[in-house]
Amino acid sequence: MATQMNISILGCGWYGLALAKALIGAGHRVKGSTTSAQKTATLAADGIEPYVVNFSADTADYDPDFFSCDVLFIAIPPKSRSGEGAAYGPKIQAMIRAIKQHGVQQVVFISSTGVYADLNHEVTENINPEPNTEAGKILLQAEELFGNETSFKTSIIRFAGLIGPGRDPGRFFAGKKDIPNGNAPVNLIHLDDCIGLSMAILNKQAFGYLFNGCSPDHPIRSAFYTQATANSGLETPVFIPELKEWKIVRSAIVQAVLGYQYQVDKLL
Repeated sequence: MATQMNISILGCGWYGLALAKALIGAGHRVKGSTTSAQKTATLAADGIEPYVVNFSADTADYDPDFFSCDVLFIAIPPKSRSGEGAAYGPKIQAMIRAIKQHGVQQVVFISSTGVYADLNHEVTENINPEPNTEAGKILLQAEELFGNETSFKTSIIRFAGLIGPGRDPGRFFAGKKDIPNGNAPVNLIHLDDCIGLSMAILNKQAFGYLFNGCSPDHPIRSAFYTQATANSGLETPVFIPELKEWKIVRSAIVQAVLGYQYQVDKLL
């Protein structure tokens, strides 16, 4: 990897902001996007060059300089709860048009292991996803849009459930009762490994791949979340000791392609 790269991050949320800080710490120039001019000062305070960028199905509002970069990270999940749904695909298409127009050659698109349905088996990148949720279906369609492009290379990272600073798993079920599927395995990834995988892709220049990002450790829900609430000093949840729909997410290529070792490989 070059001594310094110009990296743009479309979406400086929980993951994108942490990635930006890590990249700056490693000596790279980082441009970060926000949809609100009021948030530019916050990005600038962390050493990020702020840009207001807005994409929708119908409009694209941005400074072309944002797309002058060696690598573009896209970390904008579909807002399915607020009804974005069908508009997400056209928004991604608008982003792809901008990528091609400005000659970006290398892209990392952040997706989710939610593209895999809970069909009671292990899944790897070699499994054809069969999403059964709206968000999963939308993300898989977005992945396919990037995968069909030949004018630039995209690596896709499917992150499992996100935990780490600001996402304390102890708060997820604290005090709740009769929580179903207590014996199902969890599929989670810590922020440290979200950043670690992203940096490994840059270090290895591993573009054109699909990676599952998930801890290799899969304790059952009841054990993991009971311990997490205890660690946070919160009220113990109560799970129903049953095994219904489940999946275990593994990666067939993270080690082979990136040589990456998870930093948080024991969740309990």
